[in-house]
Amino acid sequence: MLDSLKQAGKNIGRELNRAWENLSDGWRELLSRSGDSLTHFAHGKDVAETAASPLATSLAKFPRWSLLAGEVEETDKDVLVRVEVPGMDKDDCRITIEGNTLYLSGEKRIERETHDSTYHVMERAYGAFQRSIPLPRNVDTDKAEASYKNGVLTVRLPKAGGDTAKSIPVS
Repeated sequence: MLDSLKQAGKNIGRELNRAWENLSDGWRELLSRSGDSLTHFAHGKDVAETAASPLATSLAKFPRWSLLAGEVEETDKDVLVRVEVPGMDKDDCRITIEGNTLYLSGEKRIERETHDSTYHVMERAYGAFQRSIPLPRNVDTDKAEASYKNGVLTVRLPKAGGDTAKSIPVS
């Protein structure tokens, strides 16, 4: 009996170690794939001013961190940046480029149809945010274009001149 209990304890320990390794691997993969898209949402002062309101009470329970998933694609002529910002109006997005970094900031506002309800699942973040995205090349900011469709913000940035390779013959 004692030997079977020892064996069961070893088996449980082995399974716990395996589960911990899987969990750790999952977190490492999540952070490596989307760590840059993890974005902090700051709740505005309007919530602080009405802290006793039911909306403020509900909003305080909403997550303050969320993913703004994006991608950077390079073509022969352009650098394309796409970021998922569902539930936002295009007027709530601000784009700034400094050096080889694109800064996206804005505010994702909560819209509630009723104020006398209770949330049971709260996975969407609301508030002001800023996200920085490194660019692989120098870009011509004067010719940059941005569009917003179906919750995806697309920024087209033409590459700046002088980035092309040139072969120099040796004499």
